[in-house]
Amino acid sequence: MKASMMRATTCALLLSLSAGCAMNQEQGGALLGGVAGAAAGSAIGRGSGQTAAIILGALLGSVAGANIGRHMDEQDRVRAAQVFESYPTGSSATWRNPDSGTDYTVTPTRTYDTAQGPCREFTMRATIGGRPDTVYGTACRQADGSWKVVR
Repeated sequence: MKASMMRATTCALLLSLSAGCAMNQEQGGALLGGVAGAAAGSAIGRGSGQTAAIILGALLGSVAGANIGRHMDEQDRVRAAQVFESYPTGSSATWRNPDSGTDYTVTPTRTYDTAQGPCREFTMRATIGGRPDTVYGTACRQADGSWKVVR
């Protein structure tokens, strides 16, 4: 269950890095968090419990994604994109949003090239209201230069 929360939070935190999003941050975070949670539930669940794990993962992911999406503002999205674009693997960027009080630490952990462009695996720590969460994911640079979380 913890893995589904981590993946959901990743998607929500970086939702707005994807181009052309017509939803607000909270809605998009809930949607992507739900999808990530369902995927995690599918990977974690076994046998007859797999369906329940998928549903629970989707629900938990939606809630977590909406919460994180609500807290991330434009400056946070810009900073995360800067980390993906220019920080070396293993180097962390840490910042505190003075308006929301949310702390973020983003660390690229692996960089690799695809036919569409570079991708970065990362670890992100977000502390919202004193509650820390560590998430893992992969973001890839899009043709327009923006970064999109792919898992």
